[in-house]
Amino acid sequence: MSVLVVEDDPVAAAAHTLYVGREPGFRAVGTVHGCAEALRFLERARAAGRPVDLLLLDLYLPDGHGLQLCGTLRAAGHATDVIAVTSARDLAMVRRAVSAGVVQYLLKPFAAAALHDRLERYARYRDTLGRTGAATGQDEVDQALALLRMPERTALPKGLSAPTLDTVAGVLRAGAGLSAAAAGAAAGVSRITARRYLEHLVDTGLAVREPRYGTVGRPELCYRWTGGSGGSGGFGGSDVPGGGVSGPRTR
Repeated sequence: MSVLVVEDDPVAAAAHTLYVGREPGFRAVGTVHGCAEALRFLERARAAGRPVDLLLLDLYLPDGHGLQLCGTLRAAGHATDVIAVTSARDLAMVRRAVSAGVVQYLLKPFAAAALHDRLERYARYRDTLGRTGAATGQDEVDQALALLRMPERTALPKGLSAPTLDTVAGVLRAGAGLSAAAAGAAAGVSRITARRYLEHLVDTGLAVREPRYGTVGRPELCYRWTGGSGGSGGFGGSDVPGGGVSGPRTR
C-alpha cells in the first residue's frame, strides 16, 4: 500500500518515512511538508492512475490545518485514508478528526511499535474490507472496524501498572513541577513508587526532570509534564507510555 507522509518537521518526516518503508506491504511514495504540497501530490498521483492509499498526516502544518486538508480531499473525490500523527491531545480535536474521516489518531511522541501496530491493523482492516460484494453480516463489519478502534495497550515495564501510571500522570499534569514526594502524596503512593512512574514518564518523553535550587543543600529534583514537548530525542509516542521515542519537537 502506498503512503504519503505529510509532516513539516524534517527530522520527524524522515523518521516516519523510514519506518513506513520497514513495514511489509507498505511503501512511502513521498514526503511533503504542507497542505498545498500534499494536495498537488495526490492530484498528480490520481491523474497518473496511482492514487495514494494512506496519509500519515500531521495536523499543524505551515499553510493550514490537517483536518481542513481532509475536507478538501473528500470534496475533490479523493478516497485516501488518513492516520493523524500529532501531539494535539484535545478531545474536541479527536472528535473533529473522527468526523473528518481519520481512521487512526496517533499521539506524539510515540514508540516505533505504536506506528507498527497502527499500520498492521490498517492493513488487516483493508484486507477485511477489500473484497467485492456484500458483508456476510453485522459481525464482519464489527470485526473490521474493531481492527481500527481497539489497539493493544503498550506493555509497561515490570512492576508498573496502568491505573497507577494514569493517576501519577494526572497529578503531574495538574501541577507546576512536583517532587517525587509531592507527586506520591497527591497520588496516594510512596515517594519511591512515585519516582519510578515519574522516571518512566521522563523516559517516554511525556515529562522532564529539572533541579530545583533552594537556599541550602543539594537541589531537589522536580518533574514537569510536557505531553511530549521535551522528550529524549527521536521521532514520535503512545499516549500510554511504553518506551516511546520522542520527537525533536511536537505540535
